[in-house]
Amino acid sequence: MDLSQAELRRFEQDYALHYLDGETKPMNVGQPYLLEARGAETGILLIHGLMAAPLEMRELAEGLHRGGFTVYAPRMVGHGTSADDLATRTRHDWRASVERGYTILRQCCDRVVVVGFSTGAGLALDQAVSHPERYSALIAISAPLVFANPLGNVAGLVCMGNSLLKSVGLEKLSRDFVTNHPDNPDINYRRCPLVCLHQVTLLMLRAYWRLKHLEMPALIVQGDGDPKVAPLSGPALYRRIGSTFKRYVKVQCRQHGIVRGEAAPQTLAAVADFLAEVA
Repeated sequence: MDLSQAELRRFEQDYALHYLDGETKPMNVGQPYLLEARGAETGILLIHGLMAAPLEMRELAEGLHRGGFTVYAPRMVGHGTSADDLATRTRHDWRASVERGYTILRQCCDRVVVVGFSTGAGLALDQAVSHPERYSALIAISAPLVFANPLGNVAGLVCMGNSLLKSVGLEKLSRDFVTNHPDNPDINYRRCPLVCLHQVTLLMLRAYWRLKHLEMPALIVQGDGDPKVAPLSGPALYRRIGSTFKRYVKVQCRQHGIVRGEAAPQTLAAVADFLAEVA
């Protein structure tokens, strides 16, 4: 069994184990996929966001594939199954999923560009600062350096409070999940584990402090009316990046999900233009 088939099998096992009636989506939503372009030297590692799944990135993946790139969209563990499954996962688990995705893509491409949306952008930033030798460029779309909802920025404190309540027998007063109002209800969970918001914060902070040493070409993209990521996030990340070859693009959209739907063509154009510059 090759590595991409092994990842698919991993998903199928997780799907069966964590299936939750009324919450778990059809299997095609969470399946990782590889779009191979014959003769392509450059591959795109395309990472989805929190509470989402690889299908979230399909429009962007197909656009890049039409442009002559091989694309692999991994599944972060805990996604495509249930929010209860996600609540047991950490940034280290997600990082391992991305690592496996990189290995799959390197089997068929000489060069790899790491691209992520939302929490996937945080993981792309993490990959770029942790393994700069692997990637020829970085693209971070709507990376959540600061959440627009203040609760997201203090999720770690809420989690500490939950642990304290449970330790004294008051677990009924704890709040482990908050309601998610998704742009893509056919893909996203409607429950968000607070512990995962804390994991995203830790992931982003670690990447942010190391960005000043980043030298590879980098593109930061953000929606101008994003209701989930604070507007300062994109410019702050752009300024922090040490590379002299960096670009910042603002996409006109009042939603967070700019990789799918009405804003997707703007995002794809920004990514394609940047990749043409890099080439």
